[in-house]
Amino acid sequence: MFFGYYSSRMKFERAPDVQERIAEIVNVLEMDHVKHERVVCFRSTESKSDALARMWSLPRIWQDALGVKAHYILEVLEEKFDRLSTEEQEKTLIHELMHISKKFTGSLVPHNCFGKKIDGRTVGKMHRIYKRQRDSNK
Repeated sequence: MFFGYYSSRMKFERAPDVQERIAEIVNVLEMDHVKHERVVCFRSTESKSDALARMWSLPRIWQDALGVKAHYILEVLEEKFDRLSTEEQEKTLIHELMHISKKFTGSLVPHNCFGKKIDGRTVGKMHRIYKRQRDSNK
């Protein structure tokens, strides 16, 4: 049964498997600023994008207009993301989570902001920390 959004081109549906994985990543990496219960995960199909995944924000003006707190949407693009190895999927999710602002305001952190970069090197470092912490907790 499909409970997602459907357009003539793209299809979206909730991704509880991704939701569980980001909750674990946030917990293991102690990303305390990320309120994973307000990061909603979707899997899309039939996208023309070259991206593996995308982070969407709910800007402050929409939060005020709707009377809600900040939320983010983490979208994985099925045709690309699901073909990745588990390790590459983890790195992709870490990369997307790094775009969430430290104050969880609904804004997005760009790839290069105030000398801090979201790139393969920093994601790789975070992933190594994630694996080490996760494995030591088993």
